[in-house]
Amino acid sequence: MASLIVIAGLAYLGLCAWVYATQRAQMYFPTPVVDHPGAQALWIESAGERIKVWAIERPGPGALLYFGGNAEDVAGNLDLFAAALPDRSLYLVNYRGYGGSSGQPAEAGLVADALAVFDHVRRKHAETAAMGRSLGSGIAVQLASARPVERLVLVTAYDSLVNVARDYFRWLPVGVLLRDRYDSAQRAPTVTVPVLIVIAAEDEIIPRARSQALASAFAPEQLQVVIVPGVGHNTLDLSPAYLGAVRGFLAATPAQGTGS
Repeated sequence: MASLIVIAGLAYLGLCAWVYATQRAQMYFPTPVVDHPGAQALWIESAGERIKVWAIERPGPGALLYFGGNAEDVAGNLDLFAAALPDRSLYLVNYRGYGGSSGQPAEAGLVADALAVFDHVRRKHAETAAMGRSLGSGIAVQLASARPVERLVLVTAYDSLVNVARDYFRWLPVGVLLRDRYDSAQRAPTVTVPVLIVIAAEDEIIPRARSQALASAFAPEQLQVVIVPGVGHNTLDLSPAYLGAVRGFLAATPAQGTGS
C-alpha cells in the first residue's frame, strides 16, 4: 500500500511538472500569416520584437485598439468592425508569435506590446479606446490601468485566469503552477474610465461567475454590462446585439456611458 501511495504521489508530481512546463503551449495558439486587402499592416517595435498591427486609419481623433482571443485571427474582425464603427480608426493587434509578429507569447511581453501600440496610436488619436476579447480582456485591463485609454470594452472576459483554470482543473494546484495569470479583478480598481462588459449568455468557455466577478470589481457608476442571449463564446459575432452594444458605448458621452 505504501509503495502505491508513493507511486501515485510521484505520478501526480510528474503531471504537475508537465503542466508547468507546457502551460504556454496549451494557453496560446498562434495564428498564421494572412493577407487582408482592406487594411494596412502597421509594424511597431516593442522590446526588441516587431508587432504586426492591422490598421484601418480614418480622419478624426477616435481610434479603437483590439486584443483578441488565444486562438483568434484578429484580421477576421476587420470587415465587421469597419462597418460597425465607421467613425473610428481601427488597430487590431497580432500578439507576439501571431500573424507575422515576432517573438513568443507570454503575459509580460503581450502587455508590453499593448503599451507600445497604444503609445504609437495615441500620438495620432487623442480618443483611443481599448477592447479585449477572452484572453485579450486581461491585456486590455492592464493597458487601461497604465495608460489614459478613453473607454474600455471587455468581451467574454474573466476575473483572473487562475480562477478560470481552477474551474477546469480542480485537482491541480493551478494557483502555484500558473505563470501567466491575467488578474483583471485585481487591477480593476485602478481603471477609472467607463467600462463595457459584454457577456455571451451561453458561454461554454468562460463561466458566467468569472465574468460577474470581474464586473463586481469595477465601480458601479463606471460600468455597463450587456448580456447577449442565444450565443456562446465563439458565436457571439452572429448576434447584431454584440457590435451594436459596442458601437453605442463608444459613441456615448461620459454621462451616457455609465450605469448598469
